[in-house]
Amino acid sequence: MPERDTEARHPGAFIAIEGPEGAGKSTQARLLADLLRAEGYPVRLTREPGGTAIGEQTRRILLDHANGAMLAATEALLYGAARAQHVGEVLRPALAAGELIVCDRYADSTIAYQGGGRGLPLDALLAVQQLATGGLLPDLRLLLDLPVEVGLARRFGAPDEVNRLDAAGIAFHQRVRQAYLDLAAADPDGWVVLDASGVPGEVSGLVADAVHSRLGLARLAATGAGEGARSGMAGARS
Repeated sequence: MPERDTEARHPGAFIAIEGPEGAGKSTQARLLADLLRAEGYPVRLTREPGGTAIGEQTRRILLDHANGAMLAATEALLYGAARAQHVGEVLRPALAAGELIVCDRYADSTIAYQGGGRGLPLDALLAVQQLATGGLLPDLRLLLDLPVEVGLARRFGAPDEVNRLDAAGIAFHQRVRQAYLDLAAADPDGWVVLDASGVPGEVSGLVADAVHSRLGLARLAATGAGEGARSGMAGARS
């Protein structure tokens, strides 16, 4: 991954939810954000590609079936461009304001999809990510893992939601999943791998437990907990 920005200090915290297709990342990101807000934490729920007006336009280009001729390098650079805008416009300001970010995908997706899936050189991808992120890395990465066949069955169960990457083929998605598992194995302190094959309620419990334990967040009551939550979050980063 990109070299961490060791100079930057901010009071917030950054959680990235990663995983192969059909793992339920968007659902779990929303459920986690709702839970943390109820506990009094200031939360910014966002996604990649997207999260900004420019990023959402880029997302439509990336996922549109009409763009089947897109080269792997073009794909990687578009993801990097959307990410650069997201980091500068949303992520860094949110962290500086003391918010807890819950992000549906981040830079590891590029390593898994364009590196593992598309086979682009890792050194080139890391250089693009360093430029896009400026070294901003998550405090915690959650890998929602499940068998590729299960995930794709979920995705194709809603045909209107299937996008260009979903349709890339099972071998592609197998490589993506393995790349994610390799990333998590290489940095066990930064990642938590969770079984995403269960129903959303079961998975959300695993997500909540991982976030609270790894970041040292207190399980606070929804009423009157805001100041304590902010203090607890700052403590988790010290």
